[in-house]
Amino acid sequence: MYLYNTLTHKREEFVPVEPGKVKMYTCGPTVYHYAHIGNLRTYMMEDILDRYLRYSGYEVKRVMNITDVGHLTSDGDTGDDKMLKGAKREKKTVMEIAKFYTDAFFLDCDKLHIRRPDVVEPATGCIEDFIKVISALIEKDFAYEAGGNIYFDTAKLKEYYAFHNFSEEDLEVGVRDGVEADSNKRNKADFVLWFTKSKFDDQELKWESPWGIGYPGWHIECSCIAMKHLGERLDIHCGGIDNAFPHHTNEIAQSEAYLGHKWCNYWMHVLHLNTNSGKMSKSSGEFLTVSLLESKGYDPLVYRFFCLQSHYRKSLVFSYENLDNAKTSYKKLVNRIVPLIKAEAGEIDPDAFEAMKKRFTDALDNDLNTSLAITALYDVFKSDASAATKLKAIEDMDTVLQIGVIDSAKALIEEEKRAAEEKAARLAADPESAAIEEKIAMRAAAKKAKNFAEADRIRDELAAQGIILEDRPGETLWKRA
Repeated sequence: MYLYNTLTHKREEFVPVEPGKVKMYTCGPTVYHYAHIGNLRTYMMEDILDRYLRYSGYEVKRVMNITDVGHLTSDGDTGDDKMLKGAKREKKTVMEIAKFYTDAFFLDCDKLHIRRPDVVEPATGCIEDFIKVISALIEKDFAYEAGGNIYFDTAKLKEYYAFHNFSEEDLEVGVRDGVEADSNKRNKADFVLWFTKSKFDDQELKWESPWGIGYPGWHIECSCIAMKHLGERLDIHCGGIDNAFPHHTNEIAQSEAYLGHKWCNYWMHVLHLNTNSGKMSKSSGEFLTVSLLESKGYDPLVYRFFCLQSHYRKSLVFSYENLDNAKTSYKKLVNRIVPLIKAEAGEIDPDAFEAMKKRFTDALDNDLNTSLAITALYDVFKSDASAATKLKAIEDMDTVLQIGVIDSAKALIEEEKRAAEEKAARLAADPESAAIEEKIAMRAAAKKAKNFAEADRIRDELAAQGIILEDRPGETLWKRA
């Protein structure tokens, strides 16, 4: 299996630290508002990686944090705490906001078939861990106190910016323009490990620490939660591309300064979901959530299908037109599976099945190429193998893809069955309508046999009885004149 490693800027064969086992960390949500569908694209692609590793035989332990304190509205350690902002907006406590939006996040994940990580840890549950690591960083001279806050000193590192190369001169003037200066910092690239009451007197959540009453910075949370549950060496760390700087950069800096060795071998970043007007966010344009898509008649799994048709390292443009195209393709795919289920016959050909499976695994081994994996699923229908073999292959692929096409096909069959039973009951109570329906069925059979003269004769016969027919794709409707 080959993955693109953001740290080295190249595709690399995936080799875990411990054979057969994978330690995987994914950055979780800041639970001050609903997750928008752009956020959820990242979690979906991480879910595909998680499921495919398990499918490939690895024993995976995946850990995710819940940020319920410490995440500010600016990457420059300025502005309100996002949780406090959410609490003020809704006139609730921070913990009430955290509980509500954590539950909402996992409900969206369930709808999108995103597997819940093995460990989910809220930041507020690890205060002692943060204090322990920050204290060690101070002792190692990687952190300093200024203005009541504790900062990480980026000047003590040989290389601070891990994902792109910046010169010392670049770092001296700051790597981002327009960020409000913090006069407490020795270097503009330094970042806060612990805030005290000297900075935010209205902060609702505060804890005792050796440096005064305060709360942790955002970046220290992920490092400590990952080390607490996965140990000193990670195999894979995932997140959205917007987390590469400063969040993941700061994670690497503080974690490796604390540990004294390399912390994580592979970094996977998912690119943005954009709209036609730019990057999706909670503050611009229509706030696109799973619930909003449902209210407009879209199955959440259609959105998952839409996302999987693009590679995770490519920006994806969302529009309702594009989603409608995905909805149509999804429906056609489900309709092609219906006859396979109805066949209920045929032996499974192991060689044909393995050939189908290989096309699928080759796609995902190639840097998790879900677009080619979807193509491999479509290729199943081209095979001369039995319906049972095809159905088994699709079912096997969907253990990873999780687009629910077999369940959707079964639901469609049940829906057709109920509709047929209701129609039969209705016609039994109305012999005259039953006779008309029988004539329409005879006309359809004549058209299928290309006996158009007979089909026209039946139409004329019904017209003489005052019955008007309306042909539609897949059905004929009738009404009395």
